[in-house]
Amino acid sequence: MTGTGPSELLESMKKVATVLQSAGVRYALAGSAAVYARGGPAGGHDVDFVLHADDVMKALAAAAEAGLRTERPPEGWLVKVYDDENLIDLIFRFYDRVVDDAMLGRSESMSVAAVEMPVLDASDLVVAKLLSLSAHNCDFAPPLLMVRVLREQIDWKVVREGCDESPYAKAFLWLVQLLDIADTAAEEDPWIVR
Repeated sequence: MTGTGPSELLESMKKVATVLQSAGVRYALAGSAAVYARGGPAGGHDVDFVLHADDVMKALAAAAEAGLRTERPPEGWLVKVYDDENLIDLIFRFYDRVVDDAMLGRSESMSVAAVEMPVLDASDLVVAKLLSLSAHNCDFAPPLLMVRVLREQIDWKVVREGCDESPYAKAFLWLVQLLDIADTAAEEDPWIVR
């Protein structure tokens, strides 16, 4: 993780997690920080949390009360919190999916840098990463690293179903199948490699 520095970014992550917990916000650690919490390499320039769509205003108010700078960008799917120069994204919707009780309920409570917090389910992490693939962003290297690290934690059926509408995600799952990283194919898929 980078930002002002890896240790500073971890401190900001812990601070924001504590603020969200104290405010009763339903959330989970996401993005590269969640991959790190689940055994992956440290990396990233910010920290991502997903939070229940109904808790956005509560989260912003709690962050502001804790002395953190907040921002509501025009994208409409996240808000931002800054601890000095460290950016924390609070994501409440990605693509056509609203962060809800079901997604947050699949999170696992883990100790991350000595703070207990919910961490997004590995399958949900992979779905989010694969849904970000597009004609303008079709680099398979980051999701390939992610699935190699998390492969035993991933429910591939959940990933297939979550990515069913994305041709880029389907191409990535085919690559994972061909590389023998995991059996990602459904029985009815015409491209099964056996």
